[in-house]
Amino acid sequence: MAIQKSLLHSVQAIEEQYAAGDYIFREEATPQFYYQIVKGEVKLNSYKEDGKEFIQEILSDNSCFGESMLILGKPYIVNAVALTKCTLLKIGKDQFFRLLQENPDIFLDMYITLSERTSEKLVLMQKISGQNAEERLVELMNQMKEPKESRGKYSFEIPHTRQQLASLTGLSLETTIRVIKRMEKNKILMIKNGKIFY
Repeated sequence: MAIQKSLLHSVQAIEEQYAAGDYIFREEATPQFYYQIVKGEVKLNSYKEDGKEFIQEILSDNSCFGESMLILGKPYIVNAVALTKCTLLKIGKDQFFRLLQENPDIFLDMYITLSERTSEKLVLMQKISGQNAEERLVELMNQMKEPKESRGKYSFEIPHTRQQLASLTGLSLETTIRVIKRMEKNKILMIKNGKIFY
């Protein structure tokens, strides 16, 4: 859910540029800002004790992030890292709360969006907590494809690398590659010029 840029600018939004790999915020930091992506991709991730990355979410143009921790006033439980060159708008905590008070419809939209995200994460967590690697990948691909208009077989290009798919599902890269090849053999997906179509 994106807040209109004009509304963000009306409360002194700051536009910032990030290069791929730059941290926007780190785990355990105290939330100070509401962030919205103008252009680019941002991943929310954390690292397991063994150093393995787990990607919680990959967000793109017009997505917001960090707002739940800002509202709760608790430290971030994830890192936010630019995946590509990014342009972000951010507003301070006080401006954010003032904006919500003056525009209750934005608060309701944000509540609905957060509820949808929570529901999607719970479904995904149920699937990826099982041992079947193919089920994990199929569920993730279904969630990515569902909001898109193209529902036909092989009509959706998966926008993530195999490494990102592995990190989103908690699988190793090797397992992810092996399972994707098996899924292609079983005609569940199609690989064309290295891209996955589902």
